[in-house]
Amino acid sequence: MRIALYSPSSLPSATEPCGAARTAGLVAVALGVAGHAVETASRFLPDGGDDPARRARLDSLGERLAARLAARLGRAPAAARPELWLTCRPGDAAPDALGPAAAAALGIPYVVVEPDPASPGGTDGAGARAVAAADAVVALTAEAAAGAAAVAGDRDRIVRVRPFLDLRPFAPLGKMRPHYRQALASRLQLPGDALWLLSVAMMRPGRKLESYRRLTEALSRVTEPGWCLVIVGDGPARPEVERLLRYLPRDRFRLAGALPPADLLRVYASADLYVWPACREPHAMAILEAQAAGLPVVAGRGPGVDDVVRDGVSGRLTAAGNPASFANGLTFLLRHANFRATYAKGARDTTLADHGLGRAADGLDEAVRLAVTRHAGRAGAGAGAG
Repeated sequence: MRIALYSPSSLPSATEPCGAARTAGLVAVALGVAGHAVETASRFLPDGGDDPARRARLDSLGERLAARLAARLGRAPAAARPELWLTCRPGDAAPDALGPAAAAALGIPYVVVEPDPASPGGTDGAGARAVAAADAVVALTAEAAAGAAAVAGDRDRIVRVRPFLDLRPFAPLGKMRPHYRQALASRLQLPGDALWLLSVAMMRPGRKLESYRRLTEALSRVTEPGWCLVIVGDGPARPEVERLLRYLPRDRFRLAGALPPADLLRVYASADLYVWPACREPHAMAILEAQAAGLPVVAGRGPGVDDVVRDGVSGRLTAAGNPASFANGLTFLLRHANFRATYAKGARDTTLADHGLGRAADGLDEAVRLAVTRHAGRAGAGAGAG
């Protein structure tokens, strides 16, 4: 099936680290695995921030763009015309001003992936409006599924697909670990006899910075010797993060900065343990990547994290917002190499079993077929009523 893919918060091809772009790109790949042809529908990014006037102008522009886009696609040859519209992660911060109108004008099904109906605005929010218009909803997290069900009134239109990755780049990492570890030790002057803890996160105000605060507070409570934290990430809150790190001994951490994907894979392969408190983070892609590379995890419970970490199988989940609980979970794994090894295997196994492209492709294909069926039913009911 020919699918028009739209990501209102970030383009799937974006090079800057962005969860929305990553999700859209992975969805496109998984749909391709399922046999669908995917094209980006538009490059329009309607983020008006907190400025009501700018938001109103973008909403008006979106309406005009939707009409023009539908007219252009409607004039295309039938073999080039989209048969379904799919929007990734619509919400108040990135409303879908194009999808519902364009899909209706073209007479094709409308699908949303990981909407945010629980964002401020409740059932009147942009994410909720997208859910209400959709023929099918793909929920990547339990939180998104619950929010969509609250808007839809049932779960009949909701298809659960676990968070997923393209696992092919992770396959060769294990055999290259000694080489990658030696190179990272040289680059960051890491102690070779220590356990290397890893955190990967942008340095932004808000939830990310709060996670960094909780991380440093928890690590300041860990008295176990023989560990060093590697932080991969950068951003506008870096000065604040560096101030937080002053509470740790200088030999306990290294800042690696932001890294391109290939270099990040090598760091995952080099580390011993992934650590992140995850303050109110709806998605946990870095944690999932770490598990794919065979790292056991210590993380704070919460939406997103609970969807990817199996407590007692791939790592330890600690009480949300509780640095003492996090420190205790980390100390346990620092002391017990056998549990680290068991959780490392569990991390790889569960990621391969539940979070690969094959499972995601099946789920997305199910959502596409559901949308086609429901759309045809609605169209038939409308014709009968006429």
